[in-house]
Amino acid sequence: MDAGRRAAQPAAQPSVRAARHGAGALDVDAFLSAHEHKSMLRFITCGSVDDGKSTLIGRLLYESKLVLDDQLAALEADSRRVGTQGGALDFALLVDGLQAEREQGITIDVAYRFFSTERRTFIVADTPGHEQYTRNMVTGASTADLAVILVDARKGVLTQTRRHSFLVSLVGIRQVVLAVNKLDLVGYDQATFAAIDEEYRALAGALGIPDVRAVPVSALVGDNLTSPSPNTPWYRGPDLMTIMEQAPAADGADGGPFRMPVQWVNRPTHELRGFAGVVTGGTVRPGDRVRVQPSGVESTVARLVTADGDLPAAEAGRSVTVTLADEVDVSRGDVLCAADRPAAVTDQIEAHVVWMAEQPMLPGRRYLLKLGTRTVNATVERPKYRIDVNSLEHVAARGLALNEIGVCNLGLDQPVALDPYADNRDTGGFILIDRITNATVGAGMVHFGLRRADNVHWQHLEVDADAHAALKGHRPAVVWLTGLSGAGKSTIANALERKLHAAGVHTVLLDGDNLRHGLSRDLGFTDADRVENIRRAGEVCKLMAQAGLVVIAAFISPFRDERQMVRDMVGDVTFVEVFVDTPLDVASGRDPKGLYAKARRGDLRNFTGVDSPYEAPESPEVRVDTTVTSADEAADRLVAHLGAHLRPR
Repeated sequence: MDAGRRAAQPAAQPSVRAARHGAGALDVDAFLSAHEHKSMLRFITCGSVDDGKSTLIGRLLYESKLVLDDQLAALEADSRRVGTQGGALDFALLVDGLQAEREQGITIDVAYRFFSTERRTFIVADTPGHEQYTRNMVTGASTADLAVILVDARKGVLTQTRRHSFLVSLVGIRQVVLAVNKLDLVGYDQATFAAIDEEYRALAGALGIPDVRAVPVSALVGDNLTSPSPNTPWYRGPDLMTIMEQAPAADGADGGPFRMPVQWVNRPTHELRGFAGVVTGGTVRPGDRVRVQPSGVESTVARLVTADGDLPAAEAGRSVTVTLADEVDVSRGDVLCAADRPAAVTDQIEAHVVWMAEQPMLPGRRYLLKLGTRTVNATVERPKYRIDVNSLEHVAARGLALNEIGVCNLGLDQPVALDPYADNRDTGGFILIDRITNATVGAGMVHFGLRRADNVHWQHLEVDADAHAALKGHRPAVVWLTGLSGAGKSTIANALERKLHAAGVHTVLLDGDNLRHGLSRDLGFTDADRVENIRRAGEVCKLMAQAGLVVIAAFISPFRDERQMVRDMVGDVTFVEVFVDTPLDVASGRDPKGLYAKARRGDLRNFTGVDSPYEAPESPEVRVDTTVTSADEAADRLVAHLGAHLRPR
């Protein structure tokens, strides 16, 4: 390494060993205490592959004296061997371990780096910047207080800059440092910097980013990173590190009304019953009036309990157990709120949704929604529009694919307490989880609760299920036959209805083809349309069962999740899933409607068993092998299975 580069290495911080010996030694306790109580700033770096993001992070680590001697030696060797700076230190190599892991096929969503200065500690989220990694960037930015957006001085504000800035604004970051990098390659030209600064501020204004600080830097050389550079005498502002040391770390929730999602009910003794959680907004004190949402019950804070004793106040970010003056019902998932400014309660919301799964989002399919400490079932409706993250245009969409972002309405199976994401990230941000795989498939930012939820109420029905059963002489049930086209579902369904009718049972038969002539005539055969078709069929089953009928439903219904959805819809009504198990070659050999032939010629797309999957039931109540069982025999088995289920109580 050349002498100039070696001389540029910052002096090492005083060591603990040095603090223990000699005159002027450091007070170790004071030193450790000062470091322990530093404030923390989380930030994200955004930039394309060639904008110098890795070099910037590496240089900051280097300048912060966090490159150990063995790391520095390795960096010097790697710089000579594979570096891009002619043997000089290549700071990008300090984070190249991640690149090596990717080359080995290891998937890393977000890489975090920790470093510290005399004033503050930092956690930087290093995420890929390409459009196909939108989900990764959203993940990293979701907890950040500030974003450092790099722009190559030679290229200016690009489409990628617009995309990064939109995503930053989407997740609620309101502080941006525009690092105009590689200024040394344009001769430290002030006019170039000013033009980029002006263009970006116009973009930030359109996106609602209120706080933008532009800094001319060279990450490689170190200009304006940790000290003013003599190469930019025209720049009078602070260096990048000073800006980050002085930037407020709070996301705004601490200044809002009190919020604390309850994580668990803490009852260590018979004398103490409190509600534990993290304060996610505002400040709470003993004597404050609080409301429990969604129940709406109010009480007064009695104590704020911690392992180190009671607190006079607990602010945002503090973990605490809250005890109340009254014995009220509070459970995990409830939210303690300021009584005069409570969180909204709703079961319908509008939100930005970022789709993170390889499988597309299917409107009408049920997912688990986790908001704070509460998890509920949610159905995502067809997007109002999709956002082109490059042009920021609103585009019509029927669903969302991997890394796409749209604005959607969501319906929840029970009310939840929430705030707009712009007011509180913790009570306004949620994730969507696949009910089968338990994988996170999406993330969302709440806009508001829908007013229509306040205008639509359940009407009490005076004639209940027992009254219908007494009149008809039997209880309701849903018999759901599923299987490939040509498996024999409709034939078995007709035979079953004929036998039940002869026995005096009140029935109704819902056939998939018949439903598509009326209720579902507007639907095609895409995965999304199939989900909606089964949702509609399930709602009909629910209504018919409420009327006391035995519903016989014959649908291909290829997806397990939608069959489970119908089972859940009908509630405590007897639900019998019947797997009409017919091998594909047998079903296609029958081909009574000529559909398999059309599908194989390419005249019929999205046909189950040919170019669309069928998910066989894992534990059906009844399995019928039609290669050895006739339709009449299958119907007899089903009549026998229903037997006791139909007797009135």
